[in-house]
Amino acid sequence: MLERIWSGWRANYVDGTARPGGDEPGVAETSPFIELLGSGKSDEATHIVHRGPLVFAIMNLHPYTSGHLLVLPYREVADLADLTADETTELWSTVTDAVAAVRSAYTPDGLNVGLNLGRPAGGSVPTHVHVHVVPRWTGDSNFMSSIANTQTLPESLSAGAARLRRHWPSSSTST
Repeated sequence: MLERIWSGWRANYVDGTARPGGDEPGVAETSPFIELLGSGKSDEATHIVHRGPLVFAIMNLHPYTSGHLLVLPYREVADLADLTADETTELWSTVTDAVAAVRSAYTPDGLNVGLNLGRPAGGSVPTHVHVHVVPRWTGDSNFMSSIANTQTLPESLSAGAARLRRHWPSSSTST
């Protein structure tokens, strides 16, 4: 028989009147992507791999594996439904190009492509929708992540970004 533990105090998280970590509901967070884009730093310094008219691809600062990319619009929106038709078209076209670049650059056994919409879904930047493109290899999780809560990455973000730029499909638009 299924046991239930009632925790009525959690209703505040469901209805939005309380936030984990004490954040005030309705208080906008500043997207680190917007801060990065406004920093004036070069694409090499920021690990931006590709720029299109409405969307860009950047190395994940906290990657699961080498080659872990994020594809996102320049405009900060929280959900896919908030994108314009042109942003949606370019977003998915750029995801397709990112998958091709990752396959060409890393020859992974497989890939994860996905989104986390909202903080409860695992979204670390819930105010700025972004698509993860993650190369995966058979056995890429090992005792280091299982026991020591540590990942080993054989390549720096700068090296990974340069590698992916070299493998980005030439037919795609770049500014």
